Amino acid sequence: MIEHNLVVIGGGPAGLAAALAAWEQGVRDILILERDNQAGGILNQCIHNGFGLHRFKEELTGPEYAGRFIELVKNTDIQIRTDTMVLELTGDRILHTVSPQHGYEAIRAGAVILAMGCRERTRGAISIPGARCSGIFTAGAAQRFLNIEGYMVGKRVVILGSGDIGLIMARRMTLEGAKVLACVELMPYSGGLTRNIVQCLNDFDIPLYLSHTVTDIRGRDRLEQVVVSKVDDKRRPIPGTEMVFDCDTLLLSVGLLPENELSRQAGIEIDPRTNGPRVWENRECSIPGVFACGNVLHVHDLVDYVSAESEQAGKAAAAYLQGLRPAGEEIRLENGFDVSYTVPQHFHRGGEALELFFRVRNVRKNTAIRVMDGDTQIARFQREHMAPGEMESIKLPKVLLDRVKGDRLTVEIEPVGGGAHDAPSPAAGDTDSSLRSE
Repeated sequence: MIEHNLVVIGGGPAGLAAALAAWEQGVRDILILERDNQAGGILNQCIHNGFGLHRFKEELTGPEYAGRFIELVKNTDIQIRTDTMVLELTGDRILHTVSPQHGYEAIRAGAVILAMGCRERTRGAISIPGARCSGIFTAGAAQRFLNIEGYMVGKRVVILGSGDIGLIMARRMTLEGAKVLACVELMPYSGGLTRNIVQCLNDFDIPLYLSHTVTDIRGRDRLEQVVVSKVDDKRRPIPGTEMVFDCDTLLLSVGLLPENELSRQAGIEIDPRTNGPRVWENRECSIPGVFACGNVLHVHDLVDYVSAESEQAGKAAAAYLQGLRPAGEEIRLENGFDVSYTVPQHFHRGGEALELFFRVRNVRKNTAIRVMDGDTQIARFQREHMAPGEMESIKLPKVLLDRVKGDRLTVEIEPVGGGAHDAPSPAAGDTDSSLRSE
């Protein structure tokens, strides 16, 4: 059996950043396993610019952003093994892998970092009725066909879902000569960043239909029409509101799911709110020596944040290999009113400052984030605008954490002034020029 100090599953932006951080902390035996034929992950097909403004203070395309980390890895002795599929991860950190070059191998790791990324929901996951014709793609699959394989997937396009991938593909298809007829969103607000609504829809006069969904698909061999209906406040189609679009392509941008089959197989505890592992403040999972970062942990909006979180996991894995682990009584983090999840899910009492990540359930303006220790408010952060498509973060200093008396903290939203709104304003100024990591 082969042995390595640190094995990173996934050679995308999360895995590369985690491996580099561990190397910088003194770990010299690091192996990255990547199932694709090259490192870089999903960034290789994200040829649009806008990446790296937080991280590198300049505007890069996805491949350029990934290339920066790949070049840094090349300057180390970190091994990257591509075309390698991890078949199984056991609870005692043994990985079973297969590849054309090495065949089947079992690898024992001193520590493991999970960086497998996420996948798209498909038509089957959302049960769209209608014909089973060709011409229906996930937005990410269409992006790969167009940007890497060089195939145009259609000429008259409807997009279901207003996540960032779908918004970016609306612009990309338009630039390649297709006619994007509409972007249809089930919720009363967009699931993407405001700047993407402006730059990918508004700038190209592509209509966005909020509180609408596809209720029928028509076609024989190839898609011919989709029927779009308005939905009520319980997301049920309203009879009589149907619109028929003549099209040959339907792109689905209906959500992303962390890729955690290996995690579940290993017996790692999964948080049903994020569909990712439950982690401590150092991103360690329920199995000692196994860490998670990036979109396998929770779906991020900016790749710059993926890199920062992954570096934290890499440093923690290095500390674990050196026999250093955080200790102290457990304090749980829970989501309160209008908060869908928190990461991390728990932390150790007596530790250092803590950065919390979470998402809200509704679009909100002029509100406050409250951190509650039972009935006692220990922190409050004012926000002018929050939306489900944009990840939020707050930092709790050590001096504040040392005052916590209970065994749990709750993060909640306090309505102030306008409170909840049905939809974001696409015209609102958004100075964040980074795009989503997917």
